[in-house]
Amino acid sequence: MAIMETTATQEAATRLRSLLARARELKPVHSIDPPLPYKAFSGSSGLPSDASPLPPKPTQLQVLAHQLNYQSVENAARGIFFERLSTSLIRGADFVEVWNLLDIVNICGDQGQCDPSLVWWLIEELLDSQEIDGCRVVFDYLESRRARLIETHFKHRHLVVLRACNELLRRLSRAEEAVFCGRIFMFLFQGFPLGERSSVNPKGEFHKENVTTYESEPSDSTHGTAQAAVQKDVEMTGVSNSLPSDVKEKTPGQTTLLGEDELYPIFWQMQEAFSNPPDYFFKDKRTEEFKRGLEATLDKFIAVPKVNQAAASESRSSNKRSAQEMEHEEGAGNTFNPKYLTSKELFSLELSDLAFQRHIVVQALILLDFLLSLTERAKRKLVDINPQKALQYDFTLSEQDTEWAEKMKRSIATYLSPLRDTEGLYYHRMVNTVLSRDKNWVRWKLENCPQITREPVRSEAFALAREGSKSACAAKRLRPSALGSLNLDFLVDRDSNASSTQQLNETARIMLPNAEALVKEVQMADLDMDFAVSVGEKQQLQESKTSKTWRALRLASKTRLSMFDQVDDGRNLQCLVVVQPQGSDSNIEGGEHGGGGDHKPVEQTTVEVA
Repeated sequence: MAIMETTATQEAATRLRSLLARARELKPVHSIDPPLPYKAFSGSSGLPSDASPLPPKPTQLQVLAHQLNYQSVENAARGIFFERLSTSLIRGADFVEVWNLLDIVNICGDQGQCDPSLVWWLIEELLDSQEIDGCRVVFDYLESRRARLIETHFKHRHLVVLRACNELLRRLSRAEEAVFCGRIFMFLFQGFPLGERSSVNPKGEFHKENVTTYESEPSDSTHGTAQAAVQKDVEMTGVSNSLPSDVKEKTPGQTTLLGEDELYPIFWQMQEAFSNPPDYFFKDKRTEEFKRGLEATLDKFIAVPKVNQAAASESRSSNKRSAQEMEHEEGAGNTFNPKYLTSKELFSLELSDLAFQRHIVVQALILLDFLLSLTERAKRKLVDINPQKALQYDFTLSEQDTEWAEKMKRSIATYLSPLRDTEGLYYHRMVNTVLSRDKNWVRWKLENCPQITREPVRSEAFALAREGSKSACAAKRLRPSALGSLNLDFLVDRDSNASSTQQLNETARIMLPNAEALVKEVQMADLDMDFAVSVGEKQQLQESKTSKTWRALRLASKTRLSMFDQVDDGRNLQCLVVVQPQGSDSNIEGGEHGGGGDHKPVEQTTVEVA
């Protein structure tokens, strides 16, 4: 068996060396990018055909042969890998052979010609063999191949990926390698699904091992003296005048501005609450102690002068740069994130450091959100979701403590985002956004981490959506009439051969009718009303008669105004159109002037037109 395995390993090694030779032809450059083309090493162009995937129902002999092939390819790949690794430097030109080998093994693993996790086993070995500076180069390769390395065969590789990244994070100092740690986390966030539970803390266990040690006072009574100083309810004197004009809201509970020696033990004792809130608040009942300590700390932060504000503003306003440029840039001290230095001699410098102050108040905001999630109102919202018991606490925050926590959050918000400070407003908005989204993740954990998935789109729905998009983007044919418009077909005179424009130009439309014609139409309307049957028809004829009567009276008023006394409520309109004898007017005039004749003067009547 050993002889067969050795022979199979030699054959696999020979095949891998030939694939590396082909890779040198396809990729003459000595850099990480571009990746090797997938088609050039797929199918028969990859490893031998006897390393093909197993059939759906394999026999025991086929399973053993398959395992032997996998083991042979792994041994051959490891041999070539360690050979190249021992003879070349990671920043050297000949190290491209290692990148090519990883690409080839990854392509073959995707096709089932070797173990899908083999490429990550080699990456683990590569990370273990390099210093931190070399691990950055390895991570450049991982970021450029993220889609290939993680998305395919995720179920086989995700545990190896997590193990490799976690081991690298343990080697890094989060104080000096904050940016590199961020790159690792971003790589994991981008590669793993949104609802992946591999790195979730399901029981909500706190990091109790993170203990902050600080210098103790020489005498046992010092702590009691500091506590007594905090409990004094004395107004601050000489401090309110030195506060910035944009920080006018006093923190909850007027406290004395403590000196650095008095504040030192109180300040560092708050780390116990940050690292293990259940024991601090629920078991030890130290809520009042935390309230006094946080109030005194915030008062001190507001009172002391700030330093390094301009450096943070310049760092944010700079142009976008890649992670590698930020890491290797000279003077990258702005990215340094120091671990707590609890020396009493450095305490005054830390208090005046703006970055240090913000780090503490953000911790306080996280803890205040945790306490506010234990109120009676917050617990009522979780009744319908059957929350996880491990994340439920019997402790309920009192109304007085709830009011204090809300006031303290407002005070911290005022401190973080003072007026006329754009950088402070930006920082507060960023922190507020992160904390608000973190509440959603906390609720997701309370609901036992349900899967965050979306069902694939069915082919029928896809075809229907495609047809709908085509019809929506197609050229529109204009409708004869707009939607919702009034039908104007009644304006068309279908009995006339003339066009609409010709009908508009007819003289009958623009000539003013005479009174005689209107009187005749009124008479015809009277006759039609006698023969009308329905009420609607009679009403329509009555409206037409009234309109024409009014128009006839208006026209007759210009020439027959003296005859209006004979018209009785629209009746007897014939008098307006009766032609009088020719001499009637002269007789009237003669009578008026006292002329001779047998005719009597006509009596004149004054007519008032309303």
